[in-house]
Parts: sequence; structure tokens; C-alpha cells
Amino acid sequence: MMGTSLCRLVILMSNEGPSIRRVAILTLGCKLNQADSEAIARDLLAAGCQVMDRPAAADAFIINTCSVTHVADRKARHLARLARRLSPGAPVILTGCYVETAGPELGAATGADLLLRNDEKASAASRLLAGGPARPSGDPGDACPRPATCPRTRAFVRVQEGCNDVCAFCVVPRTRGRERSVPVDEVVSAVQDREKEGVQEVVLTGSQLGAYGSNGAAGSGPKVLLQALLAETAVPRLRLSSLQPQDITPELLSLWEDPRLCRHLHLALQSGSDAVLARMRRRYTAQDFWRALALARAHVPDLAITTDVIAGFPGESEADFEKTYAFCRGAGFARLHVFPYSRRPGTGAARMGNQVPEPVKRTRTRRLLALAQGLRADYEALFCGRVMPVLWERTRTTGEGPIWEGLTDNYLRVFTRSDADLRNRILPVRLAGPAGSTGPLLSAGGPGEAKGGLWGDLVRTQRALRACLTGRQG
Repeated sequence: MMGTSLCRLVILMSNEGPSIRRVAILTLGCKLNQADSEAIARDLLAAGCQVMDRPAAADAFIINTCSVTHVADRKARHLARLARRLSPGAPVILTGCYVETAGPELGAATGADLLLRNDEKASAASRLLAGGPARPSGDPGDACPRPATCPRTRAFVRVQEGCNDVCAFCVVPRTRGRERSVPVDEVVSAVQDREKEGVQEVVLTGSQLGAYGSNGAAGSGPKVLLQALLAETAVPRLRLSSLQPQDITPELLSLWEDPRLCRHLHLALQSGSDAVLARMRRRYTAQDFWRALALARAHVPDLAITTDVIAGFPGESEADFEKTYAFCRGAGFARLHVFPYSRRPGTGAARMGNQVPEPVKRTRTRRLLALAQGLRADYEALFCGRVMPVLWERTRTTGEGPIWEGLTDNYLRVFTRSDADLRNRILPVRLAGPAGSTGPLLSAGGPGEAKGGLWGDLVRTQRALRACLTGRQG
């Protein structure tokens, strides 16, 4: 994807113009994209750049795109236009899955100076800096929002990429390619590096984590990888980004006896109707999924299970939708991510008949989002009054003083007041109640996600602190 776009980038980056000092990396989509963006940020930081992770005036922009829905495509175009408005002369690089699905025409449509496919993404920093050296970023007047030079509390590490399944709605096999895994020793080394940086939690990411090692490069299955990480690293928390219900086995779940493994599994349901699952070409039935839920909860107490659901897949009848609604209500998911079906060019579902009308999709989406709100509240209520370790991530300034926000290992969003610097510390907290009722904040959910969060009070007893260091609950 070089051509004239690269020529334009080289002209913009010529030594006659300003050199690169501040770079905004804007990330859309999945945790795998977040891992990719963090890798690019490390390359830029090593070159002396300052890195931002939100839109602001910058010397250059790298937009890591998603194409899972048409809404994701639209967000990428919006960010490209926003970058142009914020810094009209700054080079803009687009990479990620939208580049894969849209092709070379995306450059003209967005005004981007360079398009990089997913397999070229690792070269983003070197391509950007090829026209001239980075300038030092230490000037006091150069402060910018959320610089990535600050140590992070959680890091995303890519361990696998690609998918051999051909789900009817999904573009991942086209955008990420065939399944391939990062060798165990390389993953261990990456996690050890993040540990040296002071990271308290590592999220292991991939398109199909259950297929880890399927290409023969890295052992067999995620259990092998987790065993190595538990044995050879000391990072306090390890979290899996997602699995499939068919990946859930007693042997894998036995590893959760180690409290370093976060009690959170993301299992994508997509539909509770067997007829719809078959048309989607998913490799499980609703009953298979239900058995996976029961098995996981039997092995891991207080486990948070989150999921994705598509509303209005082609051919979804009212009866199909009601099966999905009833399944989600009965499953007691901790969080439910709801997406109206988005017709993706090149997928099997895009060619199907019986496309569900948009008003029907919207109605079904609203019903599922209302259910998601109740499910999240029900799960959070189970822990009110209990003491849980919380990894504090960020603070917000309010009229009543600083408000800190963090996560328990089982994915509860928690808020507390404190004038102390809690960032990147795991501390015991007594969970008091919904943030919207007992505190000034209500945690905003992501796209297609309900809002929620709990208010908590720091517990300062030595017993609770010791328990926090050695286990999951004080």
C-alpha cells in the first residue's frame, strides 16, 4: 500500500519541515488492536517521541482501525477527518482491519497519507520517522493528554492472530489471515518485559485464543502457555481476552486455582437460537454454551462471564430473538455487549436473504441493552459488602476531590475517593453499592454495553493488605 501515498508522506516528513515529536495513536476495536498500538507506542517512545492515546494537536497521527461493523468504519473516517482539523499539516497513517476491507481507495476517501495493512502494522513507527529524526519530547510546555510515557497499569500482549473458522458474519479471517501463534518463550519474554516496567496486569490477546499453538509454533492450547507464564513470570494478574465455549475444559480451568489468573472469561454467544447459530456457522449449540457456563462456574467461584450478542442476524425470527433474550437472562452474564447485525461485504451473511429490517434490529438491540443493564447490576450486587482487591488505573478531578477508578480481577469497575496516589496499586476495597447511587460517577459502558460500576472504600487493615497480596479477597 505504498505508491503515491508513501511519496506524499516522505514529502511531508522531509527534513525541511518540522520533525516528529508528538504522535497521537488512536485505536478502535478489539484488544488485539490495543496490543498492536501499544507495540507501536513503545517503538515511538524508544525513538524519543511523546505518544498520546486520544485526539489532540500532534505532529503525526496513527489510526489503528476496526471493521467489525459499518459503525467502526464510520468511526475510522471520523478520526481521520478530526486529525486533519486538529493538525492540518501532520501526516496521517491508517492501519488495521478497515484498511484490509476498504482497500487502496480508503486513502482518497479519508485523506490519509499512508495505508498499512495488518501485516505491515509493525513498521508504522519506522515508516513515520523515515523522513527525519524525532525531536526530544521533554520540553515543559509540551505536555499533552494522557502521554504513553506514563507507566500503564495494564498491558495487552498479542499471543495469537488469525482465525481458520468462517463464521458467516465475520471479516476476521479476511483481515487477520490464518491462525498463527507467538512461541511460548517469546510471550514469556514479552510479559517479563512488561513486568519490569511495573505493569500490574497483562491481558493476553488473540483472534482465537483457544487455537493457541495450532500452527505448531508454540505447543498445544492455551493451557501450555498459561502454565509457562505462571511458572516463569511474577506479574500479579494475568487475564485472557476471550475464548470459545468449546475451549472450556476441566484441565484448563484447573489453572484458576492460582489467584494470579483473573476470574473473568469472555465467551461470545452471538445467539441463543440453534437455528441462527447454524446459519452463523458457529461451532456450538445453545446447550453446548450452557454446559460451558456451568463447567466454568463450578471450577472458578465468583467468575465473571461476559459475552457478545448480535441482534437481527439475517433470518432471525421473533422466536429466535426471544430464545436469545431468554438465554441471556438465564445465563446471568456479568456484562452483555450488544451489536445490531452489520452487513459486511465479502461475508456469507451479506449474501443471505431475509435480511432483518433496520427498525426491527433497533428494537431488538434496545431490549437487549435494557437486559444488559439489569444483568450487570445483578452481578455487581452479589459483591456489595465484600472486600476485593482493586487495581487502580486512573483518576478524575471533581468538585468533591479526586475520584479513582479501577478493576477487580473479576471485572468489576470500582470508584473511590482518595487524595493519595493510588495509580498502579492493587489495594483492598470494601464494595459499598452502585456508583450511580452512592457516588458521583456512573461508569460509562463501551459501544453496545450497559453502564455500571460500584462505589468502594479503601480498607487499611494489615490483614486485608496481606490478603490482597496473596489472594483474591481480604
